[in-house]
Amino acid sequence: MTCRTLLTGATGTLGTALSPRLIDAGHDIRAASRSPPTRDDDETEWIAMDLADGTGIREAVEDIDVVVHAASAPRGDSEAVDVRGTRRLLEAAADAGVSNVVYVSIVGIDEIPYSYYEHKLAAERAVEASEVPSTILRITMFHEFVGELLEAVSRLPIWPLPTGIRLQPIAVGEAAGAIVEHATTEPAGRMPDIGGPEVRTVGDLARTYRDARGFRRPIVRLPIPGKTAAAFRAGGAICPDRTVGTVTWNEWVASQFD
Repeated sequence: MTCRTLLTGATGTLGTALSPRLIDAGHDIRAASRSPPTRDDDETEWIAMDLADGTGIREAVEDIDVVVHAASAPRGDSEAVDVRGTRRLLEAAADAGVSNVVYVSIVGIDEIPYSYYEHKLAAERAVEASEVPSTILRITMFHEFVGELLEAVSRLPIWPLPTGIRLQPIAVGEAAGAIVEHATTEPAGRMPDIGGPEVRTVGDLARTYRDARGFRRPIVRLPIPGKTAAAFRAGGAICPDRTVGTVTWNEWVASQFD
């Protein structure tokens, strides 16, 4: 039996990785985005949906078995999208009789006092409290996101970075593969965390990235005060006992620049 699956955030970094993997696993995909392509392709039905203002949500969940909820707004209004939008989605999913909402979350959101993480935690709690059966997967930071952050400082003559913070990045494709395994009509509740293959400091990650780009810019420690940075330094964003991914940071960087 084909599983009818709604993928939210389908044009994002994670959504782009999830879509082909869901199709390969036999899912019939309806992909939702605020700005979808103007026409469907051979394997994907696209639909316009805006979690922040609520448009298109009920149409998106109609005749859907599983929702893979990957939409998020880390650089936008995360309260509107991640909290209120998730609640709207859950209400519509309940009315539509959805069998499983797979919610993609982040390792450390209950330990790091950062507004975006607090909104992700509020969304998690809404998922858990909803009458819709659900699966929650917390994942560490993607290699791709770390790469974007380092690219943003790459043109500076000196790279000021919180070099001592420890991260455990994972390739987005491997994260997507783990999510697809749970995109079934059988909800699993809160699952063990998913992390990359190794824990590295920001300083280590930056040196690998710098060398691969052929730069010689000095990397200097940027002291960041406050509870958020302290929680990152304490290891709030890592899960060293859950090294699920296999693609290392060095391998990922080499694949981007070699």
